[in-house]
Amino acid sequence: MASAKKTTKTRKWIKRMLIIGLSLIGAMALLVFAYMQHPKFGRLPSGARLERIQKSPHFKNGKFRNVEPKPRTPENVSTIEALGKFFFGDKSKRTPSAPVPSVKRDLHNLDAGRDVLVWFGHSSYFMQAGGKRILVDPVFSGAASPVSFTTKAFTGSDAYTVGDLPGIDYLFITHDHWDHLDYETILKLKPKVGKVVCALGVGEHLEYWGFKPEQIIEMHWGDETSPEAGVKVHCLTTHHFSGRGLSHERSMWAAFFVETPALRFYIGGDSGYGAHYAEAGERFGPMDLAILENGQYDPNWASIHMMPEETLQAAADLKTRRLLPVHNSKFSISNHDWDDPHRRVTQGGRAPNLRLLTPVIGEIVDLRDDAQTFAHWWESVGKQTSAN
Repeated sequence: MASAKKTTKTRKWIKRMLIIGLSLIGAMALLVFAYMQHPKFGRLPSGARLERIQKSPHFKNGKFRNVEPKPRTPENVSTIEALGKFFFGDKSKRTPSAPVPSVKRDLHNLDAGRDVLVWFGHSSYFMQAGGKRILVDPVFSGAASPVSFTTKAFTGSDAYTVGDLPGIDYLFITHDHWDHLDYETILKLKPKVGKVVCALGVGEHLEYWGFKPEQIIEMHWGDETSPEAGVKVHCLTTHHFSGRGLSHERSMWAAFFVETPALRFYIGGDSGYGAHYAEAGERFGPMDLAILENGQYDPNWASIHMMPEETLQAAADLKTRRLLPVHNSKFSISNHDWDDPHRRVTQGGRAPNLRLLTPVIGEIVDLRDDAQTFAHWWESVGKQTSAN
């Protein structure tokens, strides 16, 4: 009899604990759901934009698909394994041991006749070409995440703010991931921006955040547009994915080839290596400059991010005269040492006619001066911390 009572009590206790546990899970789910209603998560395409998306040959079963069908992780590696390595692997060298060097320059008073580039770390950079001011994938909020305490910018890498930027003729957004499309930055930029060029579907976020529809040039792979005389933009495929919340691949991810009277250049966005580079090279090469991702790679997701050696091969495929390797030195979103991208891309074999641009954050790169040299600044981080 005593044993039966004890069993009954145990069952009641287990039931009570299950109810409490499920209640806590439910409450947490409600909190997460409520938080995800914040405007920073953007908005899924609707209306005429959604109708346009649904007509795309690359939109199937409610999602955009890459042109080349490759698995995101190798067949012998599960997503759980890949995430486990990222969260629980060795993190000792994923961030620099001392501040990343940078320099501040007055971008408001640049000579309009100069063709220049200024890199802000990761995939954010400013260009001036033929008097046109261009900004790509700006992230100045200090984090590449919906919450400010994760994926924080490396110390020293966040030297610039939106206030340091002049008026922008063209803002390019390659896709809607947090490290390329930053809500806080975009809100502050609005008064400074003339036109926004983005991948199809990304315009929904921008309109939700206050941009006027007539400001947005939204492009599908293969589209081309001439927003003004002397400027032509081509939207090209990459091999990647998109998404800001729980719904992924509802907007496109893209590269852009831009032609101006001063320069012809390739904005690479994020991509794994593929035939699309050689195809772009055959169509548009030789070109003056390619800005390609070189960072946040791993063998477990090699189809969506390039290894440094593949970045060099992609530059060769594109037939570019200059290469700026980006997607590094500001955020840790992978398993490699923070300086591994620069070390490997500078040591890798490359075409003898390819100029490799490795500026310090904020340094003005003169795109007309092929004699300009760049220090291997990453080698001194942790040994000496002065920003030259």
